[in-house]
Amino acid sequence: MILATAILVGLAAVMAIVAYRQDPARPAAGALAGLRLLWTMLPMLIAAFFVAGMLAVALPPQLVHRWLASTSGLLDVVIGSAAGALIPGGPYVSFPIIAAIHQAGASLAATVALITGWAVWNVGLLSFELAIVGPRFTLIRVAATLVLPPAAGLLVHAIFG
Repeated sequence: MILATAILVGLAAVMAIVAYRQDPARPAAGALAGLRLLWTMLPMLIAAFFVAGMLAVALPPQLVHRWLASTSGLLDVVIGSAAGALIPGGPYVSFPIIAAIHQAGASLAATVALITGWAVWNVGLLSFELAIVGPRFTLIRVAATLVLPPAAGLLVHAIFG
């Protein structure tokens, strides 16, 4: 977390220098745009972290253990892949939820499958994809990525047990 924060701060500093060289007023305008975005996203972020916290205490560990632990055989990867597709929102919403599920006892393979399923099969984005790029493209993309979440989880099973 510290490394990611340091990278983002460094990136923001480099971008501010570039913007300043173009026009000294640009870094302030960029900072203001960032604050507006934060203000817009803050309610959703608070709700996402609240949901993640509630999942951590409300999700029965025996349920997670039964369906998403490494002791469930390869079922954890299959369920993780499918469940990942159903997790709503962008990374600021989904990653706290996925982290809570992992902390509740989901295996590393199931967690990787969850993230991969969310990234490539996200059901919430399908309507946008269908509307913008069309059904043929969407069908081809979904078919081409069908094996990715389970493959990622199985690879983690094979390498890390």
